[in-house]
Amino acid sequence: MPPIKKLFAVAPQYIIPQHALSSWMSRLTHCEHSAFKNAFIQLIIKLYGVNLAEAASQDLAAYPNFNAFFTRELRPGARPLAEGARAIVSPADGAISQIGAIDNGEIFQAKGRSYSAAELLGGDAGLAASFASGGFATIYLSPKDYHRLHMPVDGVLRRMIHIPGRLFSVNQITAQSAPRLFARNERVVCLFDTDFGPAALVLVGAIFVNSIETVWHGVVTPPTRPAAQSWSYQDRNIRFQKGQEFARFNMGSTIIMLFPEHSIQWRADLAAGAPLRLGERLGEGISG
Repeated sequence: MPPIKKLFAVAPQYIIPQHALSSWMSRLTHCEHSAFKNAFIQLIIKLYGVNLAEAASQDLAAYPNFNAFFTRELRPGARPLAEGARAIVSPADGAISQIGAIDNGEIFQAKGRSYSAAELLGGDAGLAASFASGGFATIYLSPKDYHRLHMPVDGVLRRMIHIPGRLFSVNQITAQSAPRLFARNERVVCLFDTDFGPAALVLVGAIFVNSIETVWHGVVTPPTRPAAQSWSYQDRNIRFQKGQEFARFNMGSTIIMLFPEHSIQWRADLAAGAPLRLGERLGEGISG
């Protein structure tokens, strides 16, 4: 898309009431009027080519509202995990936005644009130092995708941070145009200890993403807090196996994975735009 068209596509996002519109969308997607929600579901299936055959239930009447459909469970066996104890798997259906090495604390967003790991993690320089020259993968979930998030590796939960922010779209056009996009949007940072060192799984909100929730906390946002809030789980021994559900987006967005230096090696054939399925091999852990 030419730069001028990108500008006009993104500029309105700076002035619209992002949180108010997302709150309105939340009410819409939780409406339980059967005719409305069935029509809404059928529209999204048609517009985006949703494969309903993969869902645990193909009966639209089984979904009390659109959000229940959007966060639908998959049928057993629909997403087999890549084999191997050291395999790092995709935590979601979606597409690679970017993947690679963190360059002296900077994470690549799009051509000519990057943001710092410290910004992404809420300004915690000490925490960001763990990932300063490590590896990252940014995965974008579209409306057609499965919207539950699963562990890419075995891990023990240590901390969660909710960081308030904007709600820009996270699609490709906005990522190419909006500076520091993922470090400006509202997000939830989940920190784990793994066999390959510490790992951060960052759930990034976006326009119309009316809520982010985790299995141990429930809904984290809304509300959008005036300042970052952190929860410690150091003494609770909350363990997850690779492939186990740990969170979900109510509507779609982006998940960013961070690993330390010399801990992982991404698949060489993965590049921006590559489609992914939950459980697909992203790389290998090489140290712990």
